[in-house]
Amino acid sequence: MNQHQDLLDAVSIYLDAIYYCDVEKLDKVFHPASSLFDADEGKIFVDPIASFRVDVASRPSPASINQKRKDEIITIDWLSPISATVKLRLHAHDNVFADHLALVLGENGWQIVSKVWRLEGKTEIEYNE
Repeated sequence: MNQHQDLLDAVSIYLDAIYYCDVEKLDKVFHPASSLFDADEGKIFVDPIASFRVDVASRPSPASINQKRKDEIITIDWLSPISATVKLRLHAHDNVFADHLALVLGENGWQIVSKVWRLEGKTEIEYNE
């Protein structure tokens, strides 16, 4: 088992889930008890995965508008052989997000147990040719 590649595969599933708004992929990569966190204007916003799943299912996907896919892994911080934090950046519609994903390796493989995200800004949408 190659833990590094398996972790990258889990992150890839997450990025696919966001790009395609695919809740089955979200279900595969997020632990059922996970939550998402954001702090805007000094208030902490907590979104349980079930709520985030509904939100993702209800929006048009970047893929459906033929948006050029732009995402990147910035850093991977290994906390132990079975836990890591991954910092990444992605574009969804005209939004640019920075995400910190905390992942653990359990009986269902690598799963996201928490996500802290931030809207970095807005950008023009680039489309595939």
